[in-house]
Amino acid sequence: MTIRLGIHPSVERLFPPSVLRSSLEAADATVTDADETLTSDAALDGLVTFDYDPSFLDAGVDWIHVIRAGYDEFPLDALRERGISLSNSTGLHGDSVGEMVVGYMLGFARGLHRYRLDQPDRAWNPPAWDETFTLAGESVCVVGLGTLGRGVARRADALGMSVAGVRRTPTPVEHVDRRYGPEDLREAVADARFVVLAVPLTDRTEGLFGAAELAAMREDAYLVNVARGPVADQSALVDALQSGSIAGAALDVFETEPLPEESPLWGMENVVVTPHAAAATDEYPSRIAALVRENCRRLAAGESVANRVV
Repeated sequence: MTIRLGIHPSVERLFPPSVLRSSLEAADATVTDADETLTSDAALDGLVTFDYDPSFLDAGVDWIHVIRAGYDEFPLDALRERGISLSNSTGLHGDSVGEMVVGYMLGFARGLHRYRLDQPDRAWNPPAWDETFTLAGESVCVVGLGTLGRGVARRADALGMSVAGVRRTPTPVEHVDRRYGPEDLREAVADARFVVLAVPLTDRTEGLFGAAELAAMREDAYLVNVARGPVADQSALVDALQSGSIAGAALDVFETEPLPEESPLWGMENVVVTPHAAAATDEYPSRIAALVRENCRRLAAGESVANRVV
């Protein structure tokens, strides 16, 4: 059986559709570009996409693959009712996101965010004796120990940091010194120089990190969010940054994306804003293609797809 596979134009958000199409040449599939709005006339078995569109439900597809880990806007119950399998790309981002988080932490520790701001003015501003520090011996609390969190923990441990982690299950995790349950979140973050949010967005995690959790952090601590924007209360975070109750933040995700021009986060010296880019890497299309090829094989063989959500 040859799978008829469509590539939705929304994958352009991460890479050109043509790059993915060429990477799928070895798949047991006929690969075509899908229309932005699909109809049952598209005659597709599977669809690879970044965004969700309501037309997907009535397009007659058996399987949808989303090229990112997040899938919160996909209507899972409606997909189940129509017998459409949904798979995601979780498990592919540990290296890129882990390195991005280390970059944020090193930037704050060594003052790189301030020096970069001085550069356009050709300003020579050496730091005060107590403005910079090293990561070795510092502490980080990683909230969420899935692929992303474990990638952060492994690198933080290698840099000599003390690593705490928050997860629902008490199973030991390599490179994590201390584990906490979600009910002990405030205790977990209280002693950390860096708090890294790395959980998926679910009903349980939406609004997980709010004013009370920010208040529990040290005044010299930094928040890093590579999870999803709604995991943290952005208004409460702005208040904490403006009042100086935390030292700064590195944010790759936001409640509204792109981050609106009027957001005060843009103008804060102690905030690093990146455009939901932590997972970006030139190897991303080939990694997606390998997962899609495997799922084409499974679909043709009547097997359940890998990374299945529903």
